[in-house]
Formats: sequence, structure tokens, C-alpha cells
Amino acid sequence: MIVMKFGGSSVESAAAIERVAGIVRDYLARQPVVVVSAMGKTTNRLLAIANHAVQGRRDEALKELLDLKQFHLRESGMERTVDEHFQELAELVRGLAVLGEISPRAVDAVSSFGERLSSLIVANHFEKLGVKAVHFDSRKVIVTDNRHTQAAPSFPETYRRIADAIPPLAMRRVVVMGGFIGATADGVTTTLGRGGSDFTASIVGAGIGAEEIQIWTDVDGMLTADPRIIPGGHRVRVCSFSEAAELAYFGAKVLHPATVLPAVEKNIPVLILNSRRPQVEGTRIIAETVHSTNVVKAIACKTDIALVNIHSMRMLMAHGFLRRIFEIFDRYETPVDMLATTEVSVSLTIDAHHAIEGICRELCEFSEVSIERNQTIVSLVGENIRYQPGVAARVFNALDSINVRMISQGASLLNLSFVVAGDDLRQAVSALHDEFFRELDPAVFE
Repeated sequence: MIVMKFGGSSVESAAAIERVAGIVRDYLARQPVVVVSAMGKTTNRLLAIANHAVQGRRDEALKELLDLKQFHLRESGMERTVDEHFQELAELVRGLAVLGEISPRAVDAVSSFGERLSSLIVANHFEKLGVKAVHFDSRKVIVTDNRHTQAAPSFPETYRRIADAIPPLAMRRVVVMGGFIGATADGVTTTLGRGGSDFTASIVGAGIGAEEIQIWTDVDGMLTADPRIIPGGHRVRVCSFSEAAELAYFGAKVLHPATVLPAVEKNIPVLILNSRRPQVEGTRIIAETVHSTNVVKAIACKTDIALVNIHSMRMLMAHGFLRRIFEIFDRYETPVDMLATTEVSVSLTIDAHHAIEGICRELCEFSEVSIERNQTIVSLVGENIRYQPGVAARVFNALDSINVRMISQGASLLNLSFVVAGDDLRQAVSALHDEFFRELDPAVFE
């Protein structure tokens, strides 16, 4: 068996779903389990509708809800199914308008409808197109805690349920499931966080012991640089799980950072493929180290970062400075991406802008704090970085006209990361790409 995950752009319309059905048909002999995201930008639209409702714009919310319903009706033809789901959604929206606030549990309830609908619609289209399919509600098998909007699966129970339920169905039909969604042990709907459909695919793949997990998107695979920043990047044919995880965390949009974790545990290859160009072999992610003559596999970027600089002479020769700082970040549930420290100064990066004011207010009780916004983390990722001397020198030579605000190497042996101003991003990535990808190992890059 294999798992085939199709993102929102791959199932954004009836025509797109027909294209997906053609792809799935070619894999029927391998008993595919299909995981789908919400159609197009449905999740964004659902969250916007919920925000309108709680902000007192009830009529606007209901109008946009009707527009979204008409979209699903037009692309699906499933009048009864769509009506039932949107009646439930309308009740939720009216309730939010009365309350005037939205809890994380309510966010999950609203945002889950995208995948709940898309999976039903895709299964129905498959049947119409001659691909025998059966819909299966992911909430029956993806068991999570109650940390709404960022729920963590209970893996032993989830794997047990998946192994019991999915393989018997997949022997006879293509199983179609919604990504992103799960449920607590009590049956309350949860979500795995934005981009969680990739995570669902990996969890399902691990649960059934799949021979491979395919992530179908709208790009040809992982590229040496984000095409939205600079054109002309090269496709990475193959990379390791470790490299993929670093790239995903530091901004590579084709893969959710958590995706590789269940796959790593079960040693299941992950493929990144293009649903619009299925003939392209994509990127294959495997457990083993992938040898290459190139030092760097790819450049990833994490934009809209805040650089927080903390200084306190009172902490000279005193202990507990870092503990006090990180206790504050812990209280605000704010992760730190990069860190540089001396005895009296700490610089770190965060992307949780909503928490900055509260964090800084508490930090100012014992230190001086400055914030630099619109910063970007640029990460060079590759297994060879740990073995090749002079990589940092090549980086600084390439960036001789750009101010590097912070640098980190060593926390991860295959990642060299640094911070530059957002306005310098394009120039920095272009210079680094020219430096590290002048010549390509044909076994690893195309």
C-alpha cells in the first residue's frame, strides 16, 4: 500500500480533481490511500468568516459563507451533502456572533469543514470517474490530545486504529481521507495545525506500514531555492530525512515540518511530486545519508522574523540570566528559532509576533530590550556542511555587501543559519545560490 496526499491546489476544482483521479488510477495496483487538503483556499476563507462573526459583522460572515457554499456546490454537485455541512457551519457562525469571541476549540470546529467536505467530494468524483473509492472520516482514527489548533496525536492508539480500519478497505477500493483533522478520545474535533495534511499522510503511512508516502503539490519537488525569491533553482532528486526536516522547519513550503517524523520512525520513503506534471520524478526523501559533491543541498528562508536583543549588566558574574529569559518565553508558549549569547547579552529570533509585547514587558523588568522586525532567517542545509571546512568563509565572502545580524552553526551539524534584514533577502539568496550551486552533482540535482 501507498499513501498519496494531494494539497489544496491539487483539488481546488472539479477539473483538478479529475486530474488527480487520473494520477491515482495509475497507482491502483499499489492499493493507494488518498489524503486530501481542503479545496483551494477554503480554510483561510472559513477562518475569515469566523473572525467576521466574532467582530460583529454577522451579515458579512453569512454572505461569505453562502459564497463558499455555492463554490462547493458548483464544483461537487453534491447538493444534499453540501447543504447539511453548511447548515451546521451556519449554526456555528451564528453562535460565534452571539458570543463575540472564538475559542481554540471553536477554531477547530470551523476550520475542520474544509477537509471534511473535500474528502467527501473527492471520493464522490472518483466514483463518477470510474475509480472505485470509499470515504473514511479521519477523526475515527487520528486520536489526539485536546490542545486545539495544534493537537498532538496519541500515536499508539492512532496506529492501532489505522491498522485495524484502513487496510481491509484499501484491498477493495481507494480510501479517501481528509487531512489536518483528528478528534480527542471523547470525539471532539481537533486539528493538527496549518499544513497538517502532510502530517496526516505520514501518520496514516506509518499506521499501515506503507511502502512510500507521496506528497502531491504544485511544484516539481524540493528546489535549491524558493522560486518565489529567486528563479532558476534546481530540483533536488534525493535528500535525507534529516535534511528535509531542517529545510521544512526553516521555510521550505512544500513539506510540513512534522511530516517526516512518523516516516522516519518507520523508515518509509517520502516523495514530493507535482500533480500538474506527474511525469516529473520529484524529490525522494530517504533515511540514509545522501552523498553529494555539493556542500549544500538547498537554501531555505523563514521570513517575517523578529530579532530580540536582551542586555543586562546586572547579570554580569551572576547565574540564572538564561533561566529567567526562557521562563518568560515558556509562559507565553513562544518557541525560539535561533539563539546567540554572552554573559550579559542574548539575541534570539521568534516568529510569534502576537506575544512580543507581553514578552518584552516582562524582560524589561530586569534588562534592556530592543526589537528588530522584518528580519529573515536564511539557512544552508546539507549533510556535507559538517565535513567541509571553510563553509562559513564562503558564506561571508558571498555576502560581503550584506549586514549579517546573527549566525548559528553547531546546534545542527547540517545547518548553517544566519539573520539578515528582510529587504536584503533576495540579494542574499541569489549570492549564496551562485556560490554553492555553480556546479551540480547530477546524481542529486537536475
